[in-house]
Amino acid sequence: MDALNTVLAAREILDALTPLKTDCGRLCGGACCQGDEQTGMLLFPDEDALYAGCGFARVLDADFTLGGEAARLLVCRGTCPRGERPLACRLFPLFLRLDARGGTHVVLDPRARTVCPLTGYGMEALDGAFVAAARQAYALLMENDRCAAYLLGLDEAMRL
Repeated sequence: MDALNTVLAAREILDALTPLKTDCGRLCGGACCQGDEQTGMLLFPDEDALYAGCGFARVLDADFTLGGEAARLLVCRGTCPRGERPLACRLFPLFLRLDARGGTHVVLDPRARTVCPLTGYGMEALDGAFVAAARQAYALLMENDRCAAYLLGLDEAMRL
């Protein structure tokens, strides 16, 4: 499966799930959807193709690479059609951490600490079905060479 189809399949796994059984954005006023003209969500390999001509957001080039490819950001206007959320939004506030032996662990994203109040309560505060779906989505992404390289690059960048 190519990178885009892998990303689409991972997005589908998380389509109807969120970190809580209710709308977690109601707790924080949608803090993860707020930002400025330079704040956005990282797009997975080839995911930018889904947002060409998009009316609720724009794609920007980031000034770094992940997995040997130029990173791209989706900068939204604060709201989007739920079914069109990028994969990074669907996975938030979770992150894939790789260990020295090549194992993977789904953990709370360290970047979420300043944005998401749920991170203060730990993984056990999140809906178990959401966490399980995120693990499934990450496992699928790791089967694709480009997506795996992207995730490895992201993990390495977060360790700097």
